[in-house]
Amino acid sequence: MRICIYGAGAMGTSLGVLLDEMSLDFVTHNAAHAAAMNRDGAIVEGAVTKCAKVRAKLPSQMQGTYDVIILAVKQRENRAASLFLKPFLKEDGALVTVQNGLPEEGLAEVFGADRVYGCALSWSAENIRPGVVRVTSETGFHLALGAYGNGSRLDDLAPFFAHAGTLTVGDLKEIRFAKLAVNASFSTLSAISGLTFHSLAKKYGALSLALIREVLAVAKASGCRQLPLNGHDLMKVFGGKFARLLLPVAMKNYKETRSGMLRDILSGKRCDVDFVAGAAVQAGMRCGVPTPILERAVSLVHDVENGIAEIAPETLRLLSE
Repeated sequence: MRICIYGAGAMGTSLGVLLDEMSLDFVTHNAAHAAAMNRDGAIVEGAVTKCAKVRAKLPSQMQGTYDVIILAVKQRENRAASLFLKPFLKEDGALVTVQNGLPEEGLAEVFGADRVYGCALSWSAENIRPGVVRVTSETGFHLALGAYGNGSRLDDLAPFFAHAGTLTVGDLKEIRFAKLAVNASFSTLSAISGLTFHSLAKKYGALSLALIREVLAVAKASGCRQLPLNGHDLMKVFGGKFARLLLPVAMKNYKETRSGMLRDILSGKRCDVDFVAGAAVQAGMRCGVPTPILERAVSLVHDVENGIAEIAPETLRLLSE
């Protein structure tokens, strides 16, 4: 198969190195990152140390068509990226998004439902310097793959993605809401507070759990019977009476993990909160489930982006007012 990762930033690069597939093209808008990978290989540090010899390209250097395109750009770029990538995907090819949130519906509008797949990644990563990314979690490498449409390519895709770690194949809606429950809570609160996921679980567990439970309510109303993540059903883990006590345990492997949205804000970029926590809010509106804390959290992230609110743990108090 001819494959590319479009958006080879921290997560895309780490996934590509773990896949270790010589037919894989790493496509990035970052010219320095591409040059470093072509010169020295793509390097992953942290939970695993690995260097892979890769072919890195800029979008302008893409040629021909691909059997599989793995999409790893920021979701605010999806519409433009989809229209750009459509001519590069074979008629029977697969577009696999490894983004957070609920991105498949919008992608299906461009590629058609039956060519769209989603894959949730368990780990977190950040860019260290051109050509080098660091894995900031200690969770191991778990992937969950599902189909948005008829899933005719699942049997081809599953063995390929299994090269990167422990793979499960399941219901895409349940896979998506499981990851969204974690990201809508911890990524959002980390962007507001500057804290790591584990620190949030320990010091602001009640608030973190409140956001998670709003997503759980939306997931149930959307038809999910379970929310499988890394071998656990989050509906049982975070829906029970001991959830507050379990939260720091569940997040103990994220002691160094801060939100990618936080890094975007600190670098002067707009973050993807509307496509993560905001996606849960929109899904709640569609199925009639209120999400008041999530709505306030999304608004507060925008206040942080606009310099109206400070990135600090104390800012989280505004969510309780």
